[in-house]
Amino acid sequence: MSGEKLEKIVDAARMYYQLDYSQQDIARKLGVSRPTVSRFLQQAKEEGIVQIKIMDPTENKEILAAQLEEQFSLKKAIVTSVPEYEDHIVKRYIGEAAAAYLHDVVKDGDTIATTWGTTLYEVAVQLPNKLVKDVTVVQLNGGVSYSETNTYASEIVHLFGGAFNTTPHLLPLPAIVDHAVVKQAIEADRHIRRILEIGKKANIAVFTVGVPSEDSVLIKANYFSPSDLDIIHARGAGDICSRFIDLEGNICSEELNRRTIGIDLAELRDKERSILVAGGKKKVEAIYGVIKGNYTNTLITDQFTAKHLLEYSV
Repeated sequence: MSGEKLEKIVDAARMYYQLDYSQQDIARKLGVSRPTVSRFLQQAKEEGIVQIKIMDPTENKEILAAQLEEQFSLKKAIVTSVPEYEDHIVKRYIGEAAAAYLHDVVKDGDTIATTWGTTLYEVAVQLPNKLVKDVTVVQLNGGVSYSETNTYASEIVHLFGGAFNTTPHLLPLPAIVDHAVVKQAIEADRHIRRILEIGKKANIAVFTVGVPSEDSVLIKANYFSPSDLDIIHARGAGDICSRFIDLEGNICSEELNRRTIGIDLAELRDKERSILVAGGKKKVEAIYGVIKGNYTNTLITDQFTAKHLLEYSV
């Protein structure tokens, strides 16, 4: 496309969408025919020069949240509106909603346990400071990467600690080790055991769910052998706290589970607030698996994912 034509397309788009000119007026100003203006406007949309977002004022987030609570027996559901169903946009908006919710509910004496990943990082960076006393923040599962991939584990717990005026407890370990005996030796250390106990006793857990795709932080962190990946891709709907589950919420590999450092998933069921922050088209099945496994009693998601979950059945 020539530079002159591109300029005319952009000019036509600006006049039509920003200045409310008619197509006939635009044709006169640009010295072209009205059908040419129509083609310019169509091409502007096709090339991404113009991006149209529709915000439905009739859409009721509270109704969707109530339906989620009823259908899945959740203690709390929060649905936030996102302008586009793109992963990075969804993470930012649900991260903001989760940060606001935590700011509202965290009180003196609470213990908050959190996992890691890009969704939880969005929560952490948007978490406002709150003047509370005797709050404890602890890392739920190991997050040291074997590769250059950043899990954001350290950044997340430090940001949580800063928001709630406390020094966090880190778990400076890999999420998964090569042999169960290595995990047993690590968890036998009294310092590590103390941190794991804090996570176990936490009354608030904040976590997300991953999916075994090529952009998975957990997979890119290089924890898995080829045989591990075969099992994950064959059986896993998603992972919580680095533990892979199927669509029914069952652990999909006991051998992998025995090598994973961090909270046991069954312990999430006992939390006062077990908060799942997740959304996006790739994660619907994984979120469904978490709900089926009763690992969450509080779901924070977007309106598109909420609708998919309400329609989803296996």
